Amino acid sequence: MAPVLGVIIGSVREGRIGPTVAAWFVRQAVADGRFEVRVQDLRDDDGGFTRWVGESDAFVLVTPEYNHGYSAALKGALDSVKYEWRGKPVGFVSYGGSAGGARAVEQLRQVVAELHMASVRDAPLFARVKKAFDENGDTTDGAAMDAAARMIDQLWWWRRGDASTYPGARLR
Repeated sequence: MAPVLGVIIGSVREGRIGPTVAAWFVRQAVADGRFEVRVQDLRDDDGGFTRWVGESDAFVLVTPEYNHGYSAALKGALDSVKYEWRGKPVGFVSYGGSAGGARAVEQLRQVVAELHMASVRDAPLFARVKKAFDENGDTTDGAAMDAAARMIDQLWWWRRGDASTYPGARLR
């Protein structure tokens, strides 16, 4: 059975582009073939979120940058679960204005570290996101495609550890 990569769409705003960005990344991860990819849209009311997190082996947070930070919905999702995050790797796909969501990712790195997660280095960033994708949800952004491939490699490497044996997993 393939390890599970949980992809979280971190925006709930009307008119959001997050699902387009997430769908692009999911296509990259599925084409890679090493993970079973499951998507959680925070807009959906899912009472099984904690279980979903617990069943995932690695994560990608697809995050907008709102006012130099990440969304309240994403913060709420991260804070609503505690032990199930521990010892698991996490990557980021971000989007926004001229910074491409980089400020949101830097803040999220601090939050996931507190949750005992291992954030990977590479992350696709989409500046001026509304111009980054065509009508089919594809991009010609070579840097983003390369970063996605490197991020998947890093998530694969980190997920080899058993999260249940992570020392912080025993702290309750």
